[in-house]
Amino acid sequence: MPIVNLPGLQGMVDQISESHNLPKSAVEEALQEALLKGYERYRRSQYLDKNQFSEDYFDNFEVELDPEEEGFRILATKEIVEDVTDSDHQIGLQEVQEATTEAQLGDSVVLDVTPEQKEFGRMAATQTKQVLLQKLRDQQRQFIQEEFEDLEETVLQARVLRFERQSVVMSVSSGFGQPEVEAELPRREQLPNDNYRANASFRVFLKNVRQGSHRGPQLIISRAAAGLVVYLFANEVPEIEDEVVRLVAVSREANPSSRHVGARTKIAVDTLERDVDPVGACIGARGSRIQAVVNELRGEKIDVIRWSPDPATYITNSLSPARISQVILIHPEERHALVIVPDNQLSLAIGKEGQNVRLAARLTGWKIDIKSAANYDPETDRPQAESEPVAEESAEPDTREESITDWQVSEVDTEAESQPTVGQ
Repeated sequence: MPIVNLPGLQGMVDQISESHNLPKSAVEEALQEALLKGYERYRRSQYLDKNQFSEDYFDNFEVELDPEEEGFRILATKEIVEDVTDSDHQIGLQEVQEATTEAQLGDSVVLDVTPEQKEFGRMAATQTKQVLLQKLRDQQRQFIQEEFEDLEETVLQARVLRFERQSVVMSVSSGFGQPEVEAELPRREQLPNDNYRANASFRVFLKNVRQGSHRGPQLIISRAAAGLVVYLFANEVPEIEDEVVRLVAVSREANPSSRHVGARTKIAVDTLERDVDPVGACIGARGSRIQAVVNELRGEKIDVIRWSPDPATYITNSLSPARISQVILIHPEERHALVIVPDNQLSLAIGKEGQNVRLAARLTGWKIDIKSAANYDPETDRPQAESEPVAEESAEPDTREESITDWQVSEVDTEAESQPTVGQ
């Protein structure tokens, strides 16, 4: 059987596999596709009318690599017919029956159609090389995508490479010994206090892996995701890792819309162990554990509060550090509550530009109205039967639940849809 020689074929496959960090099977597949394109180029060069071959004309051809003889063959699958009208796709019944009498019309046979070595030509070899390089890039992108899709919503170590417009391009690695891959940190996913200088290292949250139109898989990473806070606490607090303490919910504003408001996060924790203080476990001795998280997040303010199955208690805790006088569940079915606070605690409960109550609303999932004790009238503010809710501007919770009992955290929006105001 004729063969087109490729001296050092096996060594070439091994070298490409190592240099591109691809399995040998993937390299061989890319080489087969490239050689088939080279053969297609060779066939087209034999005819003046280059348009006579349709796009799927060569679909019945394949390349067989022969590492022992260091070469390849071209095989074609042809249909057995009575009268041949297309010699590339058909073969006559009489011709086949000369080799085997069992052949019948409509059957298919695989034939060796390998050209002579000298006929394959320099142009076909050049085409093969170009296609091989492209196929190897495609294979790399595919493997990267599959590799990092399994790592979505996990935390990776990243290093700053360069800046593109408002995004930071960083390199991340999926594990020890694996080559680094570029990832994009968009402007909205950056922290305002981070210093993204060249080669600086950060821990980042892998939000998603999406297929780019030309650049291959694109890794989108985040420093502003709630999942990063969850990871940092789990890493610093052994009780969370041991599932003695659990993080019930997270609400984060890493990029406030106003430059006058700093980044802030609220987390709700709980435990089933009577002798364990979940809030104290997260804070640590002299605040050592929470300080490590704050340092990683470049000074972001973090409130750790105790979760409670009682909505009024949970809402009270969520508005920390403000002191609350009373929580009235106006419409429990609609998760709407009115909070009464002492006059000197009103601004603290609301927070700068409503940030504190906004985060509390997202953390608890309740719509929260706040009134000072001086402006609260039990007769008019308490809901009556069949009456409308209290007409106060309030902090609307994010409609998405932030429960992470299964250790999955949904990132909250960084901008509130409504702003809380002081009840008049």
